[in-house]
Amino acid sequence: ALPILQELIQAGEEEDACIELLSSILEVLYQAQKSAEKLRARHKDRGDVELAQVKKHIQVILERLLHTVNRRVIVLDRENPLRSHYVACMATILSQTDKDHYSTYIQAFPSRPELMDFLMETFILFKDLIGKTVYPGDWVVMNMVQNREFLRAINHFGTTLTEMFLSDSDFELQLWNNYFHLAVAFLTQDSLQLENFSPAKRNSILAKYGDMRATIGASIRDMWYSLGQRKIEFIPGMVGPILEMTLVPELELRKSTIPIFFDMMLCEHRLSGAFSRFEDEILRRLDSEVEGGRGDEQYMQLFKSILLSCCQSHPELAKPGEDFVRLVSELLERLLDYRAVMNDENKTYSMSCTVNLLNFYKEIDRQAMYIRYLYKLKDLHISYENYTEGAYTLLLHARLLTWSEESNAAPVPGPHGLQLHTQRQLKEALYNQIIEYFDQGKMWEEAIHICKELAEQYESHVFDYEMLSDILQREAKFYEKILKVLRPSPDYFAVGYYGQGFPTFLRNKVFIYRGKEYERREDFEMQLLSPFPNAEKLKSTSPPGQDITDSPGQYIQCFTVQPAEEAKLRLKGRSIPEQITNFYKANHVQSFSYSRPFKRGPSDPDNEFANMWIERTTFRTAYPLPGILRWFAVTSTETIIISPLENAIETMMKTNEKIMSEINRHQNEPSLPINPLSMLLNGIVDPAVMGGFTNYEKAFFQELYMQEHPEDAGKIEKLKDLIAWQIPLLAEGIRLHGQKVPEELRPFHERMEQCFEQLRAKVQAQYGLREMMFFEDRRSGRPRSIAWVPDWDQLSHAGARQVLHWDTEAPPTPKAARRLSESEEHRNERRESRASAIFGSRRQEARQSLSELPEPKDEKWRLSCPMSESSLSADRKQPPPSQAAAGAQPSTAGSSLSPTGFGGRVKSASKLPPLPRKFSPAVYETFLEQSDAAA
Repeated sequence: ALPILQELIQAGEEEDACIELLSSILEVLYQAQKSAEKLRARHKDRGDVELAQVKKHIQVILERLLHTVNRRVIVLDRENPLRSHYVACMATILSQTDKDHYSTYIQAFPSRPELMDFLMETFILFKDLIGKTVYPGDWVVMNMVQNREFLRAINHFGTTLTEMFLSDSDFELQLWNNYFHLAVAFLTQDSLQLENFSPAKRNSILAKYGDMRATIGASIRDMWYSLGQRKIEFIPGMVGPILEMTLVPELELRKSTIPIFFDMMLCEHRLSGAFSRFEDEILRRLDSEVEGGRGDEQYMQLFKSILLSCCQSHPELAKPGEDFVRLVSELLERLLDYRAVMNDENKTYSMSCTVNLLNFYKEIDRQAMYIRYLYKLKDLHISYENYTEGAYTLLLHARLLTWSEESNAAPVPGPHGLQLHTQRQLKEALYNQIIEYFDQGKMWEEAIHICKELAEQYESHVFDYEMLSDILQREAKFYEKILKVLRPSPDYFAVGYYGQGFPTFLRNKVFIYRGKEYERREDFEMQLLSPFPNAEKLKSTSPPGQDITDSPGQYIQCFTVQPAEEAKLRLKGRSIPEQITNFYKANHVQSFSYSRPFKRGPSDPDNEFANMWIERTTFRTAYPLPGILRWFAVTSTETIIISPLENAIETMMKTNEKIMSEINRHQNEPSLPINPLSMLLNGIVDPAVMGGFTNYEKAFFQELYMQEHPEDAGKIEKLKDLIAWQIPLLAEGIRLHGQKVPEELRPFHERMEQCFEQLRAKVQAQYGLREMMFFEDRRSGRPRSIAWVPDWDQLSHAGARQVLHWDTEAPPTPKAARRLSESEEHRNERRESRASAIFGSRRQEARQSLSELPEPKDEKWRLSCPMSESSLSADRKQPPPSQAAAGAQPSTAGSSLSPTGFGGRVKSASKLPPLPRKFSPAVYETFLEQSDAAA
């Protein structure tokens, strides 16, 4: 009957009947074997005879049907219901097969190639059935029985490999490779991971079947060491499977298999003097394995201790082995941090861990992995609408590429990878995507830089004028958006994570976060605390003590900080629209400050300014913001103490800047609402709410203070100068307010004018007269504007630094000037119109002296005079020739910049102001050259 059964199974005919018949035969043999064993216990001789007969029948079944059944399982589709029945028959045949059966079966193959084909088919079949079992996952008994029989068969076939396919003449690399992959697949299958089961289920499995992972792990280890000199042929191919095996969370298994890595290192090192192939492969596979959920802190420590111990026993591997272990430990630490937060709803910390990983791969020059994580980070940013950060992330990849026809070195994730083959094609596509992201993030200045680089390529390298036209039009739209589209400046927040309860990448570190548009600190804090529901928010802004940093808990500190970057050199001293300057105040910033007021010395209840000190802490981040993250770690801090006088100077300077900014806004945008300007001006000029000047006078301008603090003389003069300079600013603000105020608020405006007249008279009598020069910008017909160059030096420096000082010595004798052509005169005129607003008043005076034309009324205004125009006429008369000649020697009492940096005239409070002087052409040209050199 067996030959007929074999033919029907091979042909796939009458399969239901064949399976039923085979099952019946195997059941009868199983019962017969049990009976023979029982009989043997009572009558040994009779039992041995009967058992020998049963084994003979099993041997026939094994030789006739095992290979046939195996091939039928391979042929059948996975969805075929008969497949599971055949697998059950196969497992039953294997369960009734002992060591002698296997040995006889192997020897029965007529030739070595046929045996090798059988082993190949069996290894592939077993691996397939382990990976995609034919039984449901909750059929624990069936799955464990199948695993038990597979394990016995694998070990028997492993013995066959070492006996018949290991010698130099008989070695079969692919057969051994299939064995190792099968054994690792068996060990790592889900149904054997006992730690995932309940304690009761785990104990039941251990009691009945044992931990089969330890058995197969020992077999893999022994088979590896038996390879001898052949090991090098499995490097780096077997690094991944062995790594997968060692990551199984079973302590004894890890201890017995991790040393295989050292054996691989030693094998490659002896052959080539290094183990770079092994290192590359383990770094690559570690990334995918840990991200997939394998590995833990225990594994990292075991890996480190075992390999370091092995390396120390081999002097030639001591140093390179130590470096390798350190490298893997650093990678594992970052990968575990990344995995811990990878599935959090709040992706903030996933982004941080992603950056840690891509920086690691950049440091060790693994470009493919580096690019992989760049795109992971970009996708995270775009999913959260962080378009600016997404653009900066893509820019890192674009910077790796050249404008050449070379092929792309590393695979590129996403849609760009398949279609763009050269670096030029990919870089151009990335640049266009980056421009789009910068546009969505309102970072048009950055988009313009990319547009310029693309335009250079289109114009000078590929000569694609159609694309050049398109990119220039996009660039022009970005310039227009800078001036016309509302773009609020973001807030910045300092966040400290204190306590041992935080992950290592956050623990006891401070970060500066860049907020989103209109994001309130309360909303930001709520989002910040959501991943750490047990964290406690610190109410103090001072750095916490050791009791907090060493505690097992979680403490979060959050407060607002201000950008503390120096103004761009090319923007200093120029009349530049606020829309442009505001961008540079809040972007490309790496230093941020936080000011904490405190009181020192005796308290004065009538004047809080006298002992109001400031503790200013400056935080410096690892990278400028914005960047590839919305936050960066603080790398250094610096704290300085600002005295009450320095605080007063700073407060006055900020107030004057605010007035000037508000005036320029209303001049550039007449449709702006008047309420903010009204509140600002009234808060300064109305005695009911003012009081700042009086408090400063009481605190710092008294004779007693000057005697006790002679070193502050320069600062006191600077504060007086700032107070005096506020008057012309207020005058212009009130003039604008009068033009825009509605009739129902006219009484309010008149009241403000009266208050201002009293304030002006008082200030001019005590601190002198200041005059601000305005000029028309000829470039675009923009309204007149004010420019003030504040002294950005540290306020703690003694004295005030003058931005520009004209001494009383006569200027050098001018050379004879050649006659300028019409085009040169036009270029010079354009250069003058582009010059800094500091020199606006002087240049206009110089032009007037050259042309000897009357002064246009709409180009120069002096704001320290009363509101009526009548008081302006006296100073507009032309001076006599003697005075004009004397005007060639400007002095600080005439037309100089004040110590606070205002451009205009400074007049003494003790005598009437002199008539304005005129500059000679030679002085004016020298002035221009100095300003251009400084820029």
